Amino acid sequence: MRFAIASYDRYLGVFEAFCQAGWVPLKLFTVPLRDAEFGNQAGTIALAEQRGASIQLSRMSQHDVADLAAIGCEILIVAGYDWKAPQWNGLVNYAINFHPSPLPVGRGAYPLPRAILEKHSHWGVTCHRLTSDIDAGDILAVERFAMSGHECHESLDLRTQMAARRLAERVARNFEALWRAMSPQGEGGYWPKVSLADKLVDFTQPIDELLRHWRAYGRTGTIANVEDAWYIVRQVVGWQEPHSLSPGAIAHRYGRTLVVAAADGFVAILDSERIPSDVAAKIAANQRKP
Repeated sequence: MRFAIASYDRYLGVFEAFCQAGWVPLKLFTVPLRDAEFGNQAGTIALAEQRGASIQLSRMSQHDVADLAAIGCEILIVAGYDWKAPQWNGLVNYAINFHPSPLPVGRGAYPLPRAILEKHSHWGVTCHRLTSDIDAGDILAVERFAMSGHECHESLDLRTQMAARRLAERVARNFEALWRAMSPQGEGGYWPKVSLADKLVDFTQPIDELLRHWRAYGRTGTIANVEDAWYIVRQVVGWQEPHSLSPGAIAHRYGRTLVVAAADGFVAILDSERIPSDVAAKIAANQRKP
């Protein structure tokens, strides 16, 4: 089947699975490189070039979808694209999306941190029909897996990428049958995009909750205020221990490592970056708003 794909390297496995199943890529829609660690497009672009597909970095438009029909594209596949895809009905035969949650749970741009914060026991990736309602289309297939009690952002992200590839392999092999048998999602909730407030650290919480909060965001970073200085925090360790310090007070320093008091123990900030004063002032002002 001839297809176009809107994606980037987090879902390179999806792109590879369809190519390896004999599907023919005609066009790649991706986004400009922003972060070499969290938003790389090099592999996706290289695969498109290798397969002779055209590449577009600007946002997909209705005109672009019409152009797909003109070059014989049969299906549009979306996997991790930053923008909402235009209307496709009447232009291409099919359109599907790979979403990083077991729908209808976790609709929204990036549900992984909340999956950890809410202590879900299982997670997954869903392939569903693309509709105008975000992440709400009928389901073709789901790839599920059990979550660990100590899951972190990086482990869940990588496990989700691997599950997406397995799911894509199934969909590529059995697409017509899965499309005919797809089923409605039923009731589900939309999870809003992560906000600044979501990432703020509250040292009055118990150690277990603080560590879960940091695991939920991992190397993407949380935001902590320690003795009137603001930091992006990417790695911590923590332990329970009685003390008489106020939550948020610095208990110890070792090089760039800060040991900070929490409600029932200490958190050691191992990897952090001081936030510039002008940005910190905006964060502090936002925190004070009712």
